[in-house]
Amino acid sequence: MPTAQINGIELFYEDSDAANESGKPVVFFMHGAGGNHMSWWQQVPVFRQTYRCIAIDHRGFGRSLDTTGEGVARFIDDLEALVDHLSAGGGLERFAIVAQSMGGRASLGYAVRHPERVRALVMADTWGFFDWPEQQERARSMQPAVTTPLVHRALADHYQEANPAMTFLYRQIQGLNPPREGSPVLAPGAPTLDQVRACEVPTLCLVGSDDGVTPPPLIKALADELPNAQYVEVPGAGHSVYFEQPQRFNELVGDFLAKHQ
Repeated sequence: MPTAQINGIELFYEDSDAANESGKPVVFFMHGAGGNHMSWWQQVPVFRQTYRCIAIDHRGFGRSLDTTGEGVARFIDDLEALVDHLSAGGGLERFAIVAQSMGGRASLGYAVRHPERVRALVMADTWGFFDWPEQQERARSMQPAVTTPLVHRALADHYQEANPAMTFLYRQIQGLNPPREGSPVLAPGAPTLDQVRACEVPTLCLVGSDDGVTPPPLIKALADELPNAQYVEVPGAGHSVYFEQPQRFNELVGDFLAKHQ
């Protein structure tokens, strides 16, 4: 299994076409705090027909052990270093990024740092958790007393009731992650609102209508600040649209990526 020696750790990733002999466009898949690279099992088999798919384990998740103890503070740097590592083989001049929840931290941060490299960005159920005090206050007001673990809130209640087997699978995937401390709201190196406003990367801001972790108003607020964003709300989905409604998620993301190849 491929790993990259970067920033003091071994970062694990899966590459659907490491040689990329077909010259397919590249898409990075960046998981949320409730998952790891395996979370994309309903996406990679679909998208690999058209794209070279690279799904990572953030440090402290899956097979990427956080041996330096820096956690989320290095997420953007890790993606930056992984891109540089993989670019040595060619074929990574420009690429797309699909981010879910926590994965939006590294993804938006990288797009702000290197807009010339990112041809399209999908921010699914995430506003990037960057340096934006007004948004942080909005988020706190919408979640005044959160005590339930994220793994229990990441799927809509009605989905969990109707799909006990899939709910069990979701929690099993999350359970494979090593123990960790909670992520801070703001990590060092996160972009500012002014930097985000200047980022012209085409962005799809996608959210489930029943998302109780990052409610739709938070995602709409991000879309309103980005100069080249599209906002889509998926009816009946919770915080994990990619898992709860994979066919709809794949259609929306697939159409968006096709427009920005």
